[in-house]
Amino acid sequence: MSRIIRIGTRDSELALWQAKTVQRALSNFNYESELVPVKSTGDLNLEQPLYEMGITGIFTKTLDVAMIKGEVDIAVHSMKDVPTALPNGIVEAAVLQRASSKDILIHKGVQFLESEGIIATGSLRRKAQWLHKYPKHQVTDLRGNVNTRLKKLEESNWDGAIFAAAGLERIELKPENYIDLNWMVPAPAQGAMLVVAMEHDDFCKNALAQLNHKDSEICVHTEREFLKVLEGGCTAPIGALAKIQKETLHFKGALFSLDGSKKIEVEKAVLTKDVENFGRSCAEIILNNGGRELMAEIKSVLNN
Repeated sequence: MSRIIRIGTRDSELALWQAKTVQRALSNFNYESELVPVKSTGDLNLEQPLYEMGITGIFTKTLDVAMIKGEVDIAVHSMKDVPTALPNGIVEAAVLQRASSKDILIHKGVQFLESEGIIATGSLRRKAQWLHKYPKHQVTDLRGNVNTRLKKLEESNWDGAIFAAAGLERIELKPENYIDLNWMVPAPAQGAMLVVAMEHDDFCKNALAQLNHKDSEICVHTEREFLKVLEGGCTAPIGALAKIQKETLHFKGALFSLDGSKKIEVEKAVLTKDVENFGRSCAEIILNNGGRELMAEIKSVLNN
């Protein structure tokens, strides 16, 4: 191909791994590309919890600006970091085949699970679910890329920290001392990679369409629709997971209070041919079962 596609990416080890994966996939279809790494606001400020920074899309905004300014042609994201509403002019171009959606606990021994302990995570969703299961534990904030967080855990007095399995597996940093948190509902689109392009750029959109994995796309779109209807622009402890088995999509979603004491959940299934608006209908079940009041309570606390 005559045109070289400029791939925008964050400059962390995991983000570069993801961008190189897209680069290799494009190469398989004879497209030339080059990586253009940038540093996001979320990577520069590691002192504040994400929800306190009040910026939607804190890990994607810098790349959005680079695309709109014409400095890069496409951008590769961990899809769970992408706001449910993309900026004007930017569109989803490919969802790659999803990796593991699990959360895992990296620990220094599991004896603390039966007593008191300190767990680290920068996620409201993980914090709320941990406290729901282990209300006597303390949860402390943890920020930074995967390598930074692993180092902070090693040097701390914490008993463990929660990570996405996919991120550790992709850059081969998953240690032996971990537990699968099968009971924890993952973030919507966790484990999925999204590539975005400019709406008017047919060349890039056509190239990326060849990388799209349809079943993964259906699942993450259902989860993100659920998230969008529930959160209304507010960060909240929301988990969602959709899986396709044969012709049926199985969905589980949950909303928690910030302290983990309250949990509202939904489990439903639908034929994949009838999946349109299914995420919305699952979110409405949550909202009509006390979710509206709980979301108002969460917004009140986070906005003060």
